[in-house]
Amino acid sequence: MIVNKDNAFKGPSINRPKTLVICDFDGTVSTVDIGNRVLNRFTENKWQDIDRGYITGEVGSREAYAKGAPLFRGGREEVLDYCLETERIDPYFVDFYRFCRDQGIDLIIASDGFDFYIEAVLSKYNLTEIAFFSNHAEFHENGSLSFSFPAMNDDCGKCGACKNTVLQRHRAVYDRIIYVGDGHSDVCPSQKADLVFAKRVLYEKCLENQTACIPYENFRDVRQYLMDHFDIEGEPATKK
Repeated sequence: MIVNKDNAFKGPSINRPKTLVICDFDGTVSTVDIGNRVLNRFTENKWQDIDRGYITGEVGSREAYAKGAPLFRGGREEVLDYCLETERIDPYFVDFYRFCRDQGIDLIIASDGFDFYIEAVLSKYNLTEIAFFSNHAEFHENGSLSFSFPAMNDDCGKCGACKNTVLQRHRAVYDRIIYVGDGHSDVCPSQKADLVFAKRVLYEKCLENQTACIPYENFRDVRQYLMDHFDIEGEPATKK
């Protein structure tokens, strides 16, 4: 379903609107859900039952994490090693980020996952300059883990990290905000963004909610769309 926002980025490159791209992390920047795999691995698969309640909407992620934390056993280094072995960054994300940087388009990450593995993956690919918003995990000497939620929204309380709040806090600074995501926690911000790239669960929810979106498979698709519809100086505005 190609939506009716095709002309959103057409126009002269002079005085181009200030643009922000907000990317989800698990399933988007990383093509695998690292957080879900970590919780499965280090709770001996007991996370699966909790996660099932999250998927069906019975509980929000903050409540799910609160139930999962007491089951977790693993040291920080062991868990980080597992994360770096497990991650599969989108093969076009690094180029997409550099493309945005070169074109004066800002990019941040908003995740309902956890800071320790996001930070590790960004460091692995020399992307530590990318700002991100997420939940915080604290490792303890006995192998247990506790969570805190610096980006939560007390008025809602469903997600650990409220991506909609992250988007709204940037609204005053940017003329246009692009959102790229794939999952349940991306539904709310997708309804507030000016342009949405969606796949998997987010795409299905956009169709269900009649939220305009562009289907995509990877960040090469996102870059190509922007090149085709956003008049970028020094780049062709026609399809290749």
